[in-house]
Amino acid sequence: MGILLVEDDKALGMLLKRGLEKEGHQVEWLQDGEAALHHAMEENPELVVLDLSLPKMDGAQLLEEVHRRMPHTSVLVLTGRTQVEERVRCLDLGADDYLLKPFSFHELTARCRAVMRRKKHVPDQLLKYGVLEVNRMLRQVRVADVEVELTSKEYALLEYLLLHKGKAVSRAQLLKGVWRTTSHTGTNVVDVYINYLRRKLTVQGVSDGAALIETVRGEGYRLRNMSFLGGLPEKSGSQSVAAGSTTRILRHA
Repeated sequence: MGILLVEDDKALGMLLKRGLEKEGHQVEWLQDGEAALHHAMEENPELVVLDLSLPKMDGAQLLEEVHRRMPHTSVLVLTGRTQVEERVRCLDLGADDYLLKPFSFHELTARCRAVMRRKKHVPDQLLKYGVLEVNRMLRQVRVADVEVELTSKEYALLEYLLLHKGKAVSRAQLLKGVWRTTSHTGTNVVDVYINYLRRKLTVQGVSDGAALIETVRGEGYRLRNMSFLGGLPEKSGSQSVAAGSTTRILRHA
């Protein structure tokens, strides 16, 4: 699950980010409201874990903006403000849940799961594109009703491509969105994982993974247009990058 963590306390933010990543989530941690709103508009996270006391833009204002612009995005508020009126205000502004500080990390993760369960009927939890179907709640991938097992990183890569379907995404975008890094000099980790994904999305007589994920010369990768995904698509002229390249792979891939 893609989570935007907005917390200005560095020690707490680092602790929560590491803990949520160990749970298998992709976490972007930001420390001010303006940067968080910009990121949310660009990346459309599934869940925002939001502290109310923020610099540059108050957490309540950020909550209101997220709810207004992205009504399907879930928001879990974290705060030390104990007044009942404050909790009511946050819920009225669009928060899905409210957790008082200090809190147990186990309670936080349980509340995250509960919030997302309540959102399971939201249409964009099930992504369909031709023969591809991804259930974001269950993290389940099917190709023409055949279930495909992916690693967490392969799943995150496919999900990112689906959320940007029809558009070419660059290696730099994928490194930032999937691997959460902006350092891309001398690494072919994206190309290697694209090849892994292409192989796993190949289902005999139904789909060809190399054709489903197209290499766009000079731009990056994109999922093929809907008209190419029904049944067995034709091979494109693009060539995948050899996994045996001597260029180093990021350790945290």
